[in-house]
Amino acid sequence: MASINADNRGLRLAVRYLVLTLIAIIFIFPLVFMVMSSLKPDLQLLRDTSSIRAFLPVGDISFDNYASAFDRVPVAKFMFNSLVVTGTTVIMSLLLCSLAAFSFVFLNWSGRNVALSIIIATLIIPFETIAIPLLLFVSKLPWIGMEGLTFGWLDTYRVQIIPLIADGLTIFLFVQYFRDLPRELIEASRVEGASWWQIYTRVVMPLAGPVLATAAILKFLAMYNQYLWPLMVVQQETYRPVMVGLQYFFQLNTAWGEIMAYLTIITVPVLAFYLVLQRAFIASIASTGVKG
Repeated sequence: MASINADNRGLRLAVRYLVLTLIAIIFIFPLVFMVMSSLKPDLQLLRDTSSIRAFLPVGDISFDNYASAFDRVPVAKFMFNSLVVTGTTVIMSLLLCSLAAFSFVFLNWSGRNVALSIIIATLIIPFETIAIPLLLFVSKLPWIGMEGLTFGWLDTYRVQIIPLIADGLTIFLFVQYFRDLPRELIEASRVEGASWWQIYTRVVMPLAGPVLATAAILKFLAMYNQYLWPLMVVQQETYRPVMVGLQYFFQLNTAWGEIMAYLTIITVPVLAFYLVLQRAFIASIASTGVKG
């Protein structure tokens, strides 16, 4: 009987790994197609899409598309702009949204449930519905910088960062995670005379590794893939992010091989960020706990 149970468990485990492997292959296929297509000339690329050759490094393989992509588009400048905007927004979003969630969960103040409900309700509002009013608003806002007092935020980094820092989803993720933390930790810290800021920095946030990693990944993807908002508020090439750079390849003759090369280049930071945060997510889960 024991051997039969062991065989059944082994069979279920094998089936589970087989299913997971098939799912992984399905998700990897678009990446493989993108990389393989970036190495082929346009005619061969279009011809291979009707067969399995689209996923194989066969035919006239070269890195010419990458060189042409760098010649057509200032890839390094666009990549730098995207990393500056995305990195700054992610850091500020994690700080401000976690502080907001901390106040909703641990502080007693009048109207907090109503405020939280309004914030969560914003999740159903598409960004396109507020894009035009937001554009008109930021185009008249004052700013004090090195050049003195100026009006209008267009063609700057700040117009791509500040309006998108806080969002309902990130606050909701932190609220849900903070609600599951042991209340005994907070009460014990208050008894020992800790301030709310000390509780936030020394008690709550050290335990928030999983939600920090999750929120950072989601915010990074949302900001790195921004297209509509930068297209509306940035006209100078100096401040354009990578997604706006895609339109360069559709001018005159569409160069599909160069597009695939460009997409491969700009996908590297996304994969690297995800892999780093995934390891941090797993490590934080392993280390999170209440120590007596």
